[in-house]
Parts: sequence; structure tokens; C-alpha cells
Amino acid sequence: MTITRIILVRHGETRANREYRYIGASDDALTEHGQAQAEQLAGALSMLPVAAVYSSPRQRAYQTAVPIAARFGLTVEVLDDLRESDFGTWEGLSRSEVVARSVQDAESLRAWERDTALAPPGGESLDAMHRRVTAAVENLVQAHPGQTVVLVSHVGPIKAVLCSALGVPVSAAFRIFLDPATISVVDCTQPPSVVRLLNSHSHLGWSSARWME
Repeated sequence: MTITRIILVRHGETRANREYRYIGASDDALTEHGQAQAEQLAGALSMLPVAAVYSSPRQRAYQTAVPIAARFGLTVEVLDDLRESDFGTWEGLSRSEVVARSVQDAESLRAWERDTALAPPGGESLDAMHRRVTAAVENLVQAHPGQTVVLVSHVGPIKAVLCSALGVPVSAAFRIFLDPATISVVDCTQPPSVVRLLNSHSHLGWSSARWME
């Protein structure tokens, strides 16, 4: 059996992450703490036989990927389909701010949370994001049979891959929490895929997880 191991890395901390804001198309940079997390990720993954490192084009992901790739003497390969969902007019807002913005926004947000075919105003639906991300991962699995590859991405795309591997609808993404700079692992076969690790933050320290706060 040929297994391609996908190491899913959520980018390091940005200021908006700390404030639980919707950032998708926004191109926020890492905080100083996020940059330190990227180095911790590189150290944690350095023992693995990584063949390639792919990143979303957003700088928060790319800045996280660079030190990881450097550990293996690799160049980061930017893959546009690993980008986060576009939150449209909700970009930069927290959930409470969207709800407070208008009655229509509040109704749209609640409908979006129930129906993955719906998109934020001017944005992208979870279904559309799920399709593009899973198609991209399928292509990478074909391109790297029997290898280990790192994908540095965002909450939405990583959850989409995890939902696909678990055989559950992408709506289950609302029941998964991913901390910044954490590692999840999926072993891809034909079929099924197996989730081997989810939201691991051991390289950051046990007390760094948000549920500990």
C-alpha cells in the first residue's frame, strides 16, 4: 500500500487571530510571537523525511513555511488553492461585530453557519473552498506517492482536508478547533485516508493551547 503523508500546518499567530477575527483574503503578517512559532514548527518537523513544502500565497502562511523548508534545503512552493476562504464584507470583523453590524448581516451569518453552500456577502462558500482544497490535495497525493509533504495553510482549508479524510461533511468544520502553529497529519491512501494527528501543539508547550487559557 502506497501512503502519502500530508503534514497540515496552520500558520503562526497574527494579531487578528488573537482577536478571533475573520481573515481570509486579508494578507496579515505574522506577529513576533508568530515568527517564533514558525521556528518551533521547523524544529518539530526537522526529524521527518519531508520531500516538499507547499504554502498558501498569504504572507502569514508563507512566513511560516520558509523556516520549515529551510531545514530541509527546500524552496517553498506556493499553491494558490491552499488560500483561506474569502470572507467578503466580513473581512477583519469578529463574529460579534458581524452580528452587530446589521440585522441582515446577523441573519446572513447564522444562515452561513447552517448552510455550507452559502457564502458571506462578496465571499466564498465553505463548499467552494472544500472543493478547491480537496482537489489540490488529491493532485499533490498523485505527485508525491509514498512521500511526506508539508502544507502550510489556514483554518478553513486544513479543516476541509480533515473533514474529507474523516468522511464527514465540511459542516463538521465548525466542530473542530485549530490553534495557530499547530500540526495535523493525514495519511492518504486509495482509499481510505486516516487522520493520524490533530491540532498538535506539543512543540509550542502544553500550556500554550487556547483551551488552557
